[in-house]
Amino acid sequence: MFSVVIKPLVVNMTILFSLIFNANLFSPFRRKMALTWKQKMMYGVVASFTALLCMMYPIQPLVKTNFDFRMIVILVTTLYIGKTAGLLCTFTVVIARFIIGGPFAYAGATVSVFAYVVGILFRSSFFHVKRKMLYGLMIVFIYLILYIATIMYAVPPLSWRFYIVYFSFFIAMFLALIYVIERLIQFNEQFDDMIYLDKLATVSEMAASFAHEIRNPLTTVRGFVQFLSKDTTDENVKKFAPIILEELDRTNKIISEYLTLAKPASFQLQRVSIDDILYTSVHLLSPLGTMTNVSLHLYTEGKSDVYGDSHYLKQALLNVMKNGIEAIEHGGVVTIHKTVDEKEKEVIITIRDTGKGMTKDELKNIGLPYYTTKSKGTGLGSMIASRIIRQMGGTMAYESRLNEGTTVTITLPLYEGD
Repeated sequence: MFSVVIKPLVVNMTILFSLIFNANLFSPFRRKMALTWKQKMMYGVVASFTALLCMMYPIQPLVKTNFDFRMIVILVTTLYIGKTAGLLCTFTVVIARFIIGGPFAYAGATVSVFAYVVGILFRSSFFHVKRKMLYGLMIVFIYLILYIATIMYAVPPLSWRFYIVYFSFFIAMFLALIYVIERLIQFNEQFDDMIYLDKLATVSEMAASFAHEIRNPLTTVRGFVQFLSKDTTDENVKKFAPIILEELDRTNKIISEYLTLAKPASFQLQRVSIDDILYTSVHLLSPLGTMTNVSLHLYTEGKSDVYGDSHYLKQALLNVMKNGIEAIEHGGVVTIHKTVDEKEKEVIITIRDTGKGMTKDELKNIGLPYYTTKSKGTGLGSMIASRIIRQMGGTMAYESRLNEGTTVTITLPLYEGD
């Protein structure tokens, strides 16, 4: 009896792990996956196929009953991919269960639908919790209450040994999949960081090779333009000299940004009052906001200090806030909100603007060399800000919707010293 139960469970486990690794090859898992409708449907098809394979190798402790792990497929797909893929998988499983038939077909379909409903109910909160294994344990226990209640009502009692073995494997498999997916997400993000750092190194080498050489003649040219325009009677010189100077200054600013990337920052990580940095940054940028009819609102919850370098941290925050102001074309609001997560020992800063927003493709490229959505920009400001935050042990993430605005979330390690 024991081997009859274990063999199909092991086969089901193999099928599920195969699903996860193949899905990751098809579209690598990310913390926040912006999937197209076509990708969601593809995930739904893969999940449906996997669930059908599980149904082909069921445990049948009672004639016409089918115990397998198809419900885990529905739960995981709904939690990680969404309701579209989960619904397609659930619909396929329900149809297949009715085709198999038997007196317990309705019970089999019901527990499958329950898996989808539980996945939908907890999907949003599941993405925001840090301890997903613990939260996943709660989710699977809630689902098992519905599952067990259904089979107790519709299926004749089975051996308690069978229930212990089956539900123990069920819980272990569900948690194992969450663990594997989270690890894959972590590996994928580390791989992205490696690519990012490689591009950053390329830009740094280029900057170091030509920035200084260009800056010297630019200074000379600027001096001559100022000298010639000072006492000239030529109207063309008077007219175009300010424009030349403005463009030379803009070129010099771009070179300064390249030099910031080229030279490694010598951070002095120490106790820094993040509230003071935020208040100072908002105060400095308020005149720019007034000129463009943009108001800056700062909200802080609780006094807190972080590990960081006050000079570079201010530079990063100013870059992000300035980008938010410049993204607003016809007046709006930039909201800065600081909270403290005592459990995770980190400070969370969200900078939200009501600007033009970005498409999914533009959002993917933010922070990469030379990429910018502004007509006069290099994209280096975002890249420098991201590097500064990373070097301070923090993270920086973007969310955006076209014509709705952009939200930048920055996390920094909380200071825990005396």
